[in-house]
Amino acid sequence: MNMITDLFQQLRYPDCLFCHQKRQTEASWTALVYGDHSVLCGDCEEKLEPLSGELCATCSRPLAMLAPAYRKGHICYDCFRWEEDPEWKGVLRINESLFLYNEFLKEIISQYKFRGDYALANIFKRGINLKIKQLKPDLIVPIPLSKERLQERGFNQAEGILIEAGGLTFSSLLTRQHSEKQSKKARDERLLQENIFQWSSDQSITDKSVLILDDIYTTGATIRHAAKILKYYGAKEVLSLTIARG
Repeated sequence: MNMITDLFQQLRYPDCLFCHQKRQTEASWTALVYGDHSVLCGDCEEKLEPLSGELCATCSRPLAMLAPAYRKGHICYDCFRWEEDPEWKGVLRINESLFLYNEFLKEIISQYKFRGDYALANIFKRGINLKIKQLKPDLIVPIPLSKERLQERGFNQAEGILIEAGGLTFSSLLTRQHSEKQSKKARDERLLQENIFQWSSDQSITDKSVLILDDIYTTGATIRHAAKILKYYGAKEVLSLTIARG
């Protein structure tokens, strides 16, 4: 993101995108991590919790929050179980997330997804761009919505994040069957269900590094179901990037 783009961002949103108070440039943890280009006021910015410290080498879960029994070396026990299962071993190389899914971020994402406050995607612009530059994927694939869910919300939240991040090019390679919201299902239920994603493209991804973009990583089941399809169709590796780590 260059200086001209940063200046435009500041002029476009002179007030905090969340609380709508006048913004001032203030020191904060988020500013230190992602630079002083926030579209939030200092008070709101301080409520975000960028992931830091020792994180799971696979899913970015903060390991300091786990008892020793729930970690295996540098990975959490959930990721250990994924890799122990022959069906899922190697399907997802790594997930990177920007923030811990605390109550404040939960409200931001809810307002963005369910109340259609599209501009809130700009909160994540800086972090998304930095992570994508670090991960260097060949292709970016936003998690799709079913036709029913898309009609209900009016837009795909993953695509919106990429568009607001500077018009990042992405590929719509998958479609999704309509089902009960994944957040209402336990990990075991998500694993047992048939794959809700289908391949829907003529584009070749053979030997490509493919990045899945979604809003929240919780159990990792949704992302791995999508990754499994991408691997089947030739992806060399599948990575994922999410706003929040639940």
